[in-house]
Amino acid sequence: MELLRHYFSSLDETRLAQLESLAELYQTWNQKINVISRKDMDAFEQHHLLHSLGIAKLFDFDAGSRILDVGTGGGFPGIPLAIYYPEVEFTLIDSIGKKVKVVREVADALGLKNVSAAHQRAEETKGKFDYVVSRAVTRAERFVPWVEQKVKWNQEASGMIFLKGGELKKEFSVLKRPYTIYRLSDYYEEDFFETKKLVHLKK
Repeated sequence: MELLRHYFSSLDETRLAQLESLAELYQTWNQKINVISRKDMDAFEQHHLLHSLGIAKLFDFDAGSRILDVGTGGGFPGIPLAIYYPEVEFTLIDSIGKKVKVVREVADALGLKNVSAAHQRAEETKGKFDYVVSRAVTRAERFVPWVEQKVKWNQEASGMIFLKGGELKKEFSVLKRPYTIYRLSDYYEEDFFETKKLVHLKK
C-alpha cells in the first residue's frame, strides 16, 4: 500500500494499518459474496481506497458530524472515510442486503464504532445529516430528490458530495443549485484519476 502511505503520510499507524487491512478483508468476503469486480479488486488501492479518500483531500469533517453514504455497495466511500475520521458518525445504506452484510462484517472486524449499516433506501432513512456522500450511484437529478430532506442545509459545512466521472457540468446545472467540481487528478498522479471528479452540491 505504498500509494496510500504516500498520499496520506500524516495518518497515524493505527489508521494506516486499518486501511491496509481492507484489501485482505474484502478479498475474503468477495469470495463468499461478490461485491467487487475482479478488475477492481486487482486495483483495490487506487479504485477503492484512494478514490474514496479523495473526499478527505477536500473536506475536513468536524468531530461529531453525521455522514450518510447512500448506495454504499460494499462500503465505499463510507468505510475508508470512517477509518480516516474516527470521531465522525457514518451511516451506510444500500438496497441490496448482501452488500450491507459485508459492510457490517468489515466494520466489526476492524472494530469501527462509528459505523452503522442498514438495508434500506434513502427515502426510508430517518434523521438529518451534515453531508450525504455517494459514489457513482445515479444521475444527480434522480438522486437529489431522494436525499435533499436528509441534509442540514442550514449550515455552511453541509451538502452533498458526489464521486463521479466524465463531463458533469450539464448534469449538475439542471439542478439550479450552487455546486463546485474538483478534479481528483489535481490530488493524485495516477492515470485512473484523470477522469475522476468530486462534486460538492451546496444549499
